[in-house]
Amino acid sequence: MSSSTKENFASLAAMVPDEIITHSLIEDVQLPSGATIALLTLDNGFDHSKPTTLGPNTLLELHAKLTEQKKRAAAGEIQALALTGKPHYLVAGADLNGVKSLASPQNGAAMASLGHSAYDLLADLGVPTFALINGVALGGGLEIALACTYRTVSSGANGIGLPEAFIGLVPGWGGVYRLPRLIGPEAAMTVMIENPLNNNRSLNGVTAAKLGIADTLFESADFLEQSLLWADAVLTGEITVQRPNAVEPNGNPEITARWAAAAAKARAFVESKTSNAAPAPAKVLDVFEAGASITQTESAALEIAALTELMQTHAFHNTVYAFLDLVQKRSKRPAGAPDKKLARPVSKVGVVGAGLMAGQLALIFAKSLKVPVVITDVDAARVEKGLDYIHGEINKQLAKGRISPDAANRTKALVTGSVSKAAFADADFVIEAVFEELSVKKQVFAEVEAVVSADCILATNTSSLSVTEMGRDLAHPERLVGFHFFNPVAQMPLLEIVRAEKTNDVALATAFALGAALRKTSVLVKDNAAFVVNRILLRLMGEIAKAFDDGTDAATADGALRPMGLPMSPFTLLAMVGIPVANHVSESLHAAFGERFHVSSNQQTLIKNSITSLWVPAADGTVEIPASTLELLEFGNTPSTAEELLVRTQDALAQEIGLMLNEGVVAGPEDIDLCMIMGAGWPMHLGGITPYLDQVGASVRANGKTFHQG
Repeated sequence: MSSSTKENFASLAAMVPDEIITHSLIEDVQLPSGATIALLTLDNGFDHSKPTTLGPNTLLELHAKLTEQKKRAAAGEIQALALTGKPHYLVAGADLNGVKSLASPQNGAAMASLGHSAYDLLADLGVPTFALINGVALGGGLEIALACTYRTVSSGANGIGLPEAFIGLVPGWGGVYRLPRLIGPEAAMTVMIENPLNNNRSLNGVTAAKLGIADTLFESADFLEQSLLWADAVLTGEITVQRPNAVEPNGNPEITARWAAAAAKARAFVESKTSNAAPAPAKVLDVFEAGASITQTESAALEIAALTELMQTHAFHNTVYAFLDLVQKRSKRPAGAPDKKLARPVSKVGVVGAGLMAGQLALIFAKSLKVPVVITDVDAARVEKGLDYIHGEINKQLAKGRISPDAANRTKALVTGSVSKAAFADADFVIEAVFEELSVKKQVFAEVEAVVSADCILATNTSSLSVTEMGRDLAHPERLVGFHFFNPVAQMPLLEIVRAEKTNDVALATAFALGAALRKTSVLVKDNAAFVVNRILLRLMGEIAKAFDDGTDAATADGALRPMGLPMSPFTLLAMVGIPVANHVSESLHAAFGERFHVSSNQQTLIKNSITSLWVPAADGTVEIPASTLELLEFGNTPSTAEELLVRTQDALAQEIGLMLNEGVVAGPEDIDLCMIMGAGWPMHLGGITPYLDQVGASVRANGKTFHQG
C-alpha cells in the first residue's frame, strides 16, 4: 500500500470516529507437525450481544496485521495463517452504520477498495490461509473466508451468506467472483440472490459444508482444536482437499453456458420478487455475469464501481434505515411499552375458538411458552377438529425434522380442548379468535369474564373492530387488550398490541412480555378501525378497486404499482386475503372514515357468485379474467392510466398515514414503517413506506410536509 493510499484510507477511517473496532489479535500456535500457524482472531472486546463488524478502522488494522504476517511468512517464521472470530461470530459483515455515513462517491469507492486491499493479502500471503468459520459469517464476513485458501465450518454456526442484494449492495469484496467458482453458479445464485430475496435467509454450518463453501465440518465443542489439527494435516499432505463443485468458466463453454443459465433463472426470480424496482439484485447479476470471462482483479474494479453507485441510492439508505434502525433496533425497544416489571406471569393460556386461526394461536403459545393451552368451541366436534389440526401441524414439523419426537409429544400434551369456558378458570391469559362480528365477541367476553380470575388478562385477535366497544360492558375493561396476529401466525412476525380507552399498563406490559416470548415484533397501536397494516393496505386496495370499477382495464389497474416493487399485486393480494374478508374490512373502514375507503360493488358481486379471485390461469401461462366473470361486473367510463393511478395511490397512502399520525395511532412514522415491513412484507428498499412517500413527493403533495426531516 503506497503512502498516498494509506493517507486516503486514514482520512476515510477518521470519518467514522464512533466505529466499534474489531481488532485483529495474533497468536502463534505450534502444530503437531512442528509447523507454526499464526492464529488471527477477530474480536471487538464485547460479548455476543455486539456482533463483530468491518469498518474502515477495523480494515486498516487487519491490513496492517496481515502485512506483518506476510513478512513473517517470507522469512519462514510461519507456515500458515488461520482466521477465526470471537464466540458465535467469524464476522457479521460491513459496519452499515459507518458505511451509511460515507456520503460521497469518493468515500464509498475508498471503503470498497480498502476491503479488497486487505482481503487480497489473505489470498496472497505467501503461505496457505485457513478460515475457521465458527459462527456468523455474513457479507464481508463470508467474503473474508472466501479469500482464504481453505475453510472449515462449525456444525453450530448459523448466519452464513451473502445478503447484499437484500441490503441494497453487491458482494463487493470478492464474493461475487469467488463463490460461484467454489460451489458452482447455480448454488451461488441461491446464496447471492434467492436467499436474500426470500426474507434474507442464510445458511447454517451443515448446509455450507454440503454446498462446498467449507472444505470440512467439525462439531462446535472442539471446533478450533479440530480445525487446527485438520490444517496441520493439509500442510503435511496427509489430507488432500477435494472440491467437486468447483468450476472455472473462463475458456470452458460448458461452464459458461451454466453461468448464463443460472443468471437468466436468477433474473426471472428477481423480476417475480421485486418487479426490478430495487437496483441491487440486477447489479449483483451484472457483475456475476461479467465475472465469467474476466480476472478477479478486473471483477474487483466492477465490484467497487457497483458499490460506489449503489451506496448513493435511495434504495440502499432506505434499506439501512429499515433493517438497522427499525428491525434491528426499534423493534427491540417498542415505543410506548410500559415497564416490563408490570407484566404478570402467564402459566396457562385460553383460546376461545377452534378454527384455523385459533389453532394457529394455540400452537404458537404451546410451542413458545411451553405452558398448558386450552381451546374451546360450541360443540365437541369443532373442538376435536381443532385439536386434530394442531396435532397435524406438529406431526408435519416432526416429519421435517424440525422438532424431536419428545418435543412433539410434549407440545401435543400441552394443548387440550373443552366445550365449556369453565376450563379458563385458572388461565392467566385468554384470547378470542371467533367470527369477526362485534356482538359475537362481546358475548364471548361476557362469558369468559364470568369464569376467569380477577388477574386474568383478556385479549382479542380482531383485525378491524373496536377493542374499546368490545369491552364496553365488561366489569373490568381495563384488562382487555388487542393482540392482533397476522396470518400465517408462525411466519408473520408482526404483533399489533392495541390499547383501548381503558386498557391499563399491567395488561399492556403482559401483552408485550408475551409478544417477546413468542418472538414477535410488537408495536403499540391506539384503538382505531383496522389499526395500522390493514388500514393502509385497504386504502391502497381501495384506490385500485375504485379505478377498476371506474373502467380502468384489469392489467393496468393491477400493474400500476409495479414501480414500487411490492411483494404481490393488488389483485393477487385480494385473492390471498379473501374477497369477503377484504370487503368486510373495507365496510368497517368506510363506516369509520367515510369515502376515503371505497366499498366495491363489483367485489360484492364476486362474493355473491362465490368467485374467489379475479385472475385465473390462462392457456398461455399468463393470467386473465374469465369472460363469465366480466359479464357479472359493472364498470364506469372514467379509466385511469397506470401513471395516474400510481400517483393517486401514493398520495392516498401519504394522506392516510398523515391522518393516522395526527390521530396518534402510533408514536411516529417509524412505527408505521415497522408495521408495514413486518406485517405486510413491505419492501426494505422502500424503507417501509414513509421514506418512499417522501422521495416521490407524495408526502408534500398530500400533507404539505415530509414524514422525515433531513
